[in-house]
Amino acid sequence: MKQILIYSDSLSWGIIPNTRQRFGFEKRWTGVLENTLLEKGHNVRVVENCLNGRRTTWGDPFKDGRDGSQGLAQVIEMHSPLALVVLMLGTNDFQCMHENTAWLSAQGMAKLIEIIRRAPTEAGMPIPEILVVAPPKMIEPKGLVANKFHGAENRCIGLATEFEKMAQEHGTYYFNSASVTDASVIDGIHLDEAQHFILGEAIAAAVIETGIMGR
Repeated sequence: MKQILIYSDSLSWGIIPNTRQRFGFEKRWTGVLENTLLEKGHNVRVVENCLNGRRTTWGDPFKDGRDGSQGLAQVIEMHSPLALVVLMLGTNDFQCMHENTAWLSAQGMAKLIEIIRRAPTEAGMPIPEILVVAPPKMIEPKGLVANKFHGAENRCIGLATEFEKMAQEHGTYYFNSASVTDASVIDGIHLDEAQHFILGEAIAAAVIETGIMGR
């Protein structure tokens, strides 16, 4: 059995737009990914490590533990052996308390890649492949997240392009979520049920295309 680790934020945790509730596993894109790969005959287990508010490398002044670089090496060690780590972060880098650019967020993602590759796994365990996933394009934030993400749809412009360049420079796989879905019109940030399904199937296809499932 191959293990795929999803290291992400509330978009993958499955928060239901404009609520503090959560979609069930089978409705989250992570669950759709696992079920799609299983249906296609791949012996796989998807491991979720998704935390609401997680950034790439920045902290949250109001909540502890949101710097995604902190503890990542131990997460890799904990779940090894891993065939693949999917990194889908960046959205929270553009919360209103940060003056980040797309380039800075990509540098944060690059740091995570290096941490994964240096993680202290047990002897003989493989360094996992990495798939960088640019999050769906944000639209105007609404409802419960409006204040927290005020102006984020403008600050994040160019994120997918910067992530793609960074992925090429660091030799990782890359997928742009915006190629298949935008964010939910309900809150402008997260994903609704249909969007989770679309994204899960698309990432399953991207994972299969890498060839790692057949190794």
